[in-house]
Amino acid sequence: MTSSQKSKKQELPPTAWAVLGLLSFPGERTGYELKKWADSSLRFFYWSPAISQIYAELRRLEELGYAASVRSGPEESRAKRRYGITPAGREALAGWASDVAEAGPPVLKHGLLLRVWLGHLAEPDRLQAMVTEHLERTTEELDSVREAMAHAATEPDWAFPVLALRWSERQHLAELELTRALLADLEGVGGQERQAGGDAPTPG
Repeated sequence: MTSSQKSKKQELPPTAWAVLGLLSFPGERTGYELKKWADSSLRFFYWSPAISQIYAELRRLEELGYAASVRSGPEESRAKRRYGITPAGREALAGWASDVAEAGPPVLKHGLLLRVWLGHLAEPDRLQAMVTEHLERTTEELDSVREAMAHAATEPDWAFPVLALRWSERQHLAELELTRALLADLEGVGGQERQAGGDAPTPG
């Protein structure tokens, strides 16, 4: 690896490693196939990059020699470029995956909770409706996670993705429990405000 490649390796964002990770499983895939897999796997516990980001990272990985691509032949009605990981890419990915310092702490950005935090500016009924909608969406997402788990369980090479999806299942179950508790809390706060005449609390 050249000094230029080493410098680029150090600057790789997590999205690049995620795309390279998708390529580390058996088989070659198009950018579209990588996007579909990210949507049915990565997004449940990390994030699914946009298709434009996937292609941008694939170009970067090819420049580094971590990925290689081949264009389909005339037997396919529409030309496609399939990507695969190279030995250098697998070595770099293994090093990154085993580096605990690279993982960093989990980051929580909960848009609904930000709105609850600003609940003094919202109608109580609307805020409760938002939480109820989140409860319904999370239930649907849990169903999607379980579908992904069932599919991954049929692939012998996907034992570790199954573990990540199993963690995501538990996380969604915990989110449902927390959301139900939040809904109960909101109902309690709404009742207190009605008794107090709706006045906003003041310090002192």
